[in-house]
Amino acid sequence: MKILAIGDMHLGRRPSRLPKELQESARELGPSGAWRRAVSAAIEARVRAVLLAGDVVEKEDDFFEAYRELAAGVERLAEAGIDVVGVAGNHDVRVLPRLAKQIPEFKLLGQGGQWEPFLIEDGSESVTLWGWSFPQAKVQQSPLLKASIERQPGLNLGVLHCDRDAGSSPYAPVTSAELERAGLDGWLLGHIHKPDALTAPVPNGYLGSLSGLSRRESGVRGAWLMTVERGTPTEMVQLPLAPLRWERLDLNIEGITEPSEARDRLAIRLREFDAGFDISVHGPEAVGLDLRLTGRTRLGDAALKKLTDEDWGQIPAGTSSRHYFIHQLSVQTRPEIELEALAERPDPLGLLAQRLLWLQEPEGHSERDYLVNLARERLAEEAGKPVWSDLEGVEPNPVDWLTKGGYRALDQLLAQSKEMG
Repeated sequence: MKILAIGDMHLGRRPSRLPKELQESARELGPSGAWRRAVSAAIEARVRAVLLAGDVVEKEDDFFEAYRELAAGVERLAEAGIDVVGVAGNHDVRVLPRLAKQIPEFKLLGQGGQWEPFLIEDGSESVTLWGWSFPQAKVQQSPLLKASIERQPGLNLGVLHCDRDAGSSPYAPVTSAELERAGLDGWLLGHIHKPDALTAPVPNGYLGSLSGLSRRESGVRGAWLMTVERGTPTEMVQLPLAPLRWERLDLNIEGITEPSEARDRLAIRLREFDAGFDISVHGPEAVGLDLRLTGRTRLGDAALKKLTDEDWGQIPAGTSSRHYFIHQLSVQTRPEIELEALAERPDPLGLLAQRLLWLQEPEGHSERDYLVNLARERLAEEAGKPVWSDLEGVEPNPVDWLTKGGYRALDQLLAQSKEMG
């Protein structure tokens, strides 16, 4: 038996910060286009069921667009003999039950915050899905607190939209220990858009978003194809179905003699990157790049200015028809002068170089650990502010942040010292 599991889809939402060349295609590059790809992939793989782990729809106002897209996909899947089963998340707590009434082939589990089983059979294989849906937009208690889950024969999997190991949360907080104590064979979770590394035979974690909804959701996004044999998941494969992909790309410009050479290196780097896509699967139609200039050079800022002056709404990448564009440019180059020599100076340049050398030391080095712990405290204070609460949870790496900021400051201090003679 094969099952396609899909995390947060957010039908009705459009990707932001697209160049003018792609703005007319925003709908096709967003969740609607990703859902159509997922439907085709499910039919091609001959899956028995498609699972939706909540936040299928962005918001109540997206009822008609979501109805059109969801109904069309469910109809295609039903014609192929594929069940469509889902739960409601905090975004679609009201709209998804309404859609389920309009689309009889779509089975919404756990309405009213009550755990509900659903049996899927295919030959000798049987899988029981246990689902729970948000009864209102905010749920402060764990949905497993008073759960009534009694194992059925065969494989038993939980489908839940929740906030795992987040402490106090208004979005159905659960702990990993609670999930384990529930006695199921795995959990397919929604809510967090960054996918976990799901593996067989015990798939347990977040499916991630079906498509990158903003530049902060970089990397591979898509659905998960699960294969079940003799009552056990034998394979979990992530299918990169997102039509639009956000990616961070490092471009080493060390050794360039003039800023314009950065463009030539970018063309070569993009051809290499584009060749890495597997042509046998659904690759992205467009890729938005967070381009970082790296390497030892005195021309980092000049190269940045040269690239900024270009129109990067569409970049050719060899023979590929894939649309590349740059949405962000930054300089993270290192000065050509050696840090060891700079660190001997009795001035701000020397002090900064000394601290950058400390950051290269292993954990246990007293000065290095002092800097890292101080940065970790400051980053935690900033990350905990309400203004960032809606962003995808990413734990800042203090060494990374200190090193990048330090080298940028070093470049600026070196430039100032040269201007002063």
